[in-house]
Amino acid sequence: MNPRDRRAARHLPDAHTAAGASRTGARAARRKTPITVDRVVDTALDIAAAEGYEALTMRRVAAALDTGSASLYAHVVNKADLDELLIGRLCAELVQPEPDPAAWREQIRGVCTQIRDQYLRYPGISRAALAMAPTDLETMRVNEGMLAILLTGGVAPQAAAWAIDALLLYVAAYCLEASIRRQRSEQDDAAWVLDRDELRRRLTALPAETFPHTTRHAAELTAGEGHDRFDFTLALMIDGLAHR
Repeated sequence: MNPRDRRAARHLPDAHTAAGASRTGARAARRKTPITVDRVVDTALDIAAAEGYEALTMRRVAAALDTGSASLYAHVVNKADLDELLIGRLCAELVQPEPDPAAWREQIRGVCTQIRDQYLRYPGISRAALAMAPTDLETMRVNEGMLAILLTGGVAPQAAAWAIDALLLYVAAYCLEASIRRQRSEQDDAAWVLDRDELRRRLTALPAETFPHTTRHAAELTAGEGHDRFDFTLALMIDGLAHR
């Protein structure tokens, strides 16, 4: 079976069971715990949680599993395939509500918040979701659920389809920026990145004749605690859908 067919077959019902039953070989028999797709994903997530997504490579996963990189390709087609499996695993843990026309805004916001929290557990992993054409069944389950919520809320099908793309893109970008900001804050010469007072001082120190609005509204430009800006942006996008 070629890589593309093997990848597609894994998304069919009972594919994991069939694939596991077909694996043979002396090396696998010697292992106390054989390598499976689930073990590869578990190991990759552990690495991402401890070291960040940027540290995640096929070679790094193979080393953690005490095997060679080539052996992983019997289970995962390539790094892009692993990325899809990782996002699929995170999506599998999301709770999808029963669409309610009276609460659709809160419901779609809740799904996005769950995705955000999942991404933030593994610094930088939202990069894996960018430019991905989803085929994993769990990822498609989330898309299906979000589409159902928006349609139930009276959003037109085309607007709903594009809104899902925009919402997921924003969530991924928000989490990726948080990861980059965290990395930069760990550098001695970039500690001010998370220092709001320092940033405000820099803005107010600008020449007022050139930056009149920036200097006057430095407090507003640097305001927000926790996920305040995330909540604001989601509300802006969702309310915009309601008013179309």
